[in-house]
Amino acid sequence: MKDDPSKEAVRCLQVLIARETGAPLKYAAEAEMKSIIQHACGADGEGSAAGPEHSFVRCEVTILLADLRGFTSITAALPAGTVIAMLNRCLGRMNEIVFRHHGVVDKFMGDSIMVLFGAPVEHPDDVQRALTCAIEMQLAMVELNNQGRPDGMPELFMGIGINTGSVMAGKFGSNFYSEYTVIGDEVNLASRIEAFSLRGQVLISENTFDHCRDFVTVSEAMEVFVKGKSQPVKLRELYAIPSLNLEVPRKEIRRSHRVEVKLPCSLNFIQNKFVMPEVINATILDIGYHGMLIEIDHPLKALDDVKLEFDLPLVDIKATDIYAKVVKLKHDGNRSFAGLEFTSVSPDTNMKIQLFVQLLVTAAA
Repeated sequence: MKDDPSKEAVRCLQVLIARETGAPLKYAAEAEMKSIIQHACGADGEGSAAGPEHSFVRCEVTILLADLRGFTSITAALPAGTVIAMLNRCLGRMNEIVFRHHGVVDKFMGDSIMVLFGAPVEHPDDVQRALTCAIEMQLAMVELNNQGRPDGMPELFMGIGINTGSVMAGKFGSNFYSEYTVIGDEVNLASRIEAFSLRGQVLISENTFDHCRDFVTVSEAMEVFVKGKSQPVKLRELYAIPSLNLEVPRKEIRRSHRVEVKLPCSLNFIQNKFVMPEVINATILDIGYHGMLIEIDHPLKALDDVKLEFDLPLVDIKATDIYAKVVKLKHDGNRSFAGLEFTSVSPDTNMKIQLFVQLLVTAAA
């Protein structure tokens, strides 16, 4: 079978541009260039008779989804210009890292970013590139926070989910508007995984892990139920890439004082991003800057999302609109103990929680 000259020409251009810029050829330019070359060569390459709405293929990709945690609550307390500048600075830095690892930014969705490795240009080490990119993104978040601290900017934290699988890739839409993207069950799963990730955390699917077992250090598998799946899905937390001397800095973010208390609190479950109306009572047993331990009679599951409300007596504030995720569970007879990690706290409430903890630490000294 005769080789398509347009494909070879595009491939050569991809190699040249990647070598000179460190970034893959933008998919829109690639499609346009292929069309021009095909007409110039008079080649009837595969799919050349099909319009944009039919130009799709099934391929294996690694999907990285990253989202800024608690950004909505931060935007409520800052001027619009400051918020836009923060978001552009953050996403711009993430964009640089993605291109350096030959990923393609599929889309920005507010304070989220979706990145593809393996489409439209495939590399044999796409999974490794995606994981390296994810760790460097988390390291960059630490640098951005350090740079913004002297100016009084609030800290930003990112949760990342990664999945590898077969998708449909191509231009979808109509003659009025179309875009290159990927669709399929594996894309939905990547989104679910990202939703489970905590601040500063990188979670990967078992399928992604199967492609890189000798490349990464990860946690033991945890099973979670996700929408659209009848069986539990295995997730692992990415810790490090030893061969590249890269480590997720998450454990440094979580470090803070913990103080023992006995404070009543109320919580609501969150399902599919909706706050459930039922109010459940619990008792806070200890609290730190980024989380707490509660005692509760109501059944909880690992990675449940909840909304919290409680009083902080020493600083005279009612803490509301605090969102958290269950990260640890322990049962003792009829009592259950749940370790919660905050996923979204307003800057003012966060400052008051830290002040409350500091006052108790000082009083105990």
